[in-house]
Amino acid sequence: MTQSLFQTVDADGVSVVEGTACRSCMREPSDASLVLDACQAVPTRLVLLYSSNLTARFFDVSSREAAEILQKWRSSRLRAAVVREHGAPRPSRRFHELLEAERRDGLFDIFDDRASALAWLVGSRPDATHT
Repeated sequence: MTQSLFQTVDADGVSVVEGTACRSCMREPSDASLVLDACQAVPTRLVLLYSSNLTARFFDVSSREAAEILQKWRSSRLRAAVVREHGAPRPSRRFHELLEAERRDGLFDIFDDRASALAWLVGSRPDATHT
């Protein structure tokens, strides 16, 4: 696992790979494999990322970057939570449609804070505000 990009944290006895806040780790959609590799090294299928860890155009549906990344993670049954950081790019108008579809599968969601994201990853659903 690339230590500077990811760390393993314990969340209620469950291992979760966590990205480093305010640090880019995915420059293009093919970098989604870095996240998969980090998870396989633990091993776990749970990852907590921050909006800065994603590609610059992830929240712009027209770029298709989110769709490509999420498809790669979905095929590996990776469960990913993203914490939306202050100053993160605003989602495009159609991003919420993509997000709703992903939420139905229970493998991807976006949160306003780390605690809510971790709770969702390990299975509990707090009364938290989703983005």
